[in-house]
Parts: sequence; C-alpha cells; structure tokens
Amino acid sequence: MHPVSSHLINSAISLATLGMLCAPQLQPQDSKLNTNLGVGLTVPVNPTASIVGSSVDVVVGAGYNFNRHHALIGQFMWAGLPVNKQALRPIYLILGSRDISGSSNLFAGTANYRYSLQGKVFGVYWIGGGGMYYRRASLSREVVVGTGTVCAPVWSFWGYGCVEGTITDDQTLVSAGSTAFGGNAGMGFTIRITDDGYKFYAESRYHYAPTKNISTQLITITMGFSW
Repeated sequence: MHPVSSHLINSAISLATLGMLCAPQLQPQDSKLNTNLGVGLTVPVNPTASIVGSSVDVVVGAGYNFNRHHALIGQFMWAGLPVNKQALRPIYLILGSRDISGSSNLFAGTANYRYSLQGKVFGVYWIGGGGMYYRRASLSREVVVGTGTVCAPVWSFWGYGCVEGTITDDQTLVSAGSTAFGGNAGMGFTIRITDDGYKFYAESRYHYAPTKNISTQLITITMGFSW
C-alpha cells in the first residue's frame, strides 16, 4: 500500500477511536449526534472483479439524528483492491519478466441517509447515499508500451489509452487515478450494548462509481460499533 494511503487510514482510525473514548462525556442517550467505526470485507463484482480481488475496508463516520428513525451520516471509506495475476499478465508479456507488482485502493467520501427501526436490544436499518469515489492504481515500476500493442481492458485499468483496439502511443506509466461521483445502498442490523447508546452493527452495501475506463463496483460487508 502507498505510504500516503497508510497514513490516511491510520489517521481515520485514530480519530474514530478518540471519538469513541470521549463519547460517554459528549453524548447523552438522546444525543442528536451519531458516530461509527467499522472494518470488514470488500468483495468486487464485475467488471471490477476481473481485475482485483477481495480485501478489507475501513469506514468512519459522523452525522445528525433528526429523530429515532431518520439520520444523515457523512462517512469516509478506504477499501483495498488487490490486483490479481490476470491483470498483470499482459505486462508480464511486454516485459518478458514477472519482476513487477501492482496495487490499487479506493477512497470514498459520501453523504448518506439512514432509516432505522430500533427495539430495546435489536435494530435494523436501511442506508444509502452518494459522494466522491477515488480509485488509484499503481505499478511497482515504469512500463513502456510500444505502439501496436493490443489493448485489453486491463491496460485501461492502469491508465493506458486505447484507440481502435491498440495502445494510442508509446506510453510510460507508473500509476493512474480516477475520480467519479458514485452511490451506495444497503442494510444492516444493530445490537445495543449499553444504555448509553453504544451498539454493535453489521451491514452490507453495494457501491458503484463510473470511474474512468472500468467502473468500480463492489460489495462491502462491514462490522463495527456506533454510538
């Protein structure tokens, strides 16, 4: 993972943990504020799944409760998108070597609406929203692609341009990023842990963003704590 990515993830987790420790002093049971911290599994679906495999995600968020049913939540999500060998095979052929690796990550900042039904202990909720999704793909070293190289979808993922089935020009790339407005929707359930409002939650969400060349589509299965 890129050092900047690691720094962002560690900072987000630290801030969320600090908020959890301070929550009993800052939030009474009927507080209008809500926060959450979760980690889980990221499962890509096609066409994204043809390039990357499953990994982990980290989600932190905070928002406003209008009442016991309706809330708005702003969230930051990082999801790892580990590149599979199939995505590197055309590069292996160009280089005549397997001495190269690749990585990719997804960062998203979203605004979401949540509708909740909460019992004394158990609850269920539906959540959905949209925001900016940024996908970054990087190779471990530069790859020079000559003219006439047949352009497969995996080349587009790394940022190479294609015209009429071939790489447009001689290109040397190490990384490529794409930003797009996307959306998500899903549902989850909660288990109340304390009378102060601490809950364990588990949810599943579908995320879609029309990132350049290959859209980003994945399902996240996340568990964590909200308060």
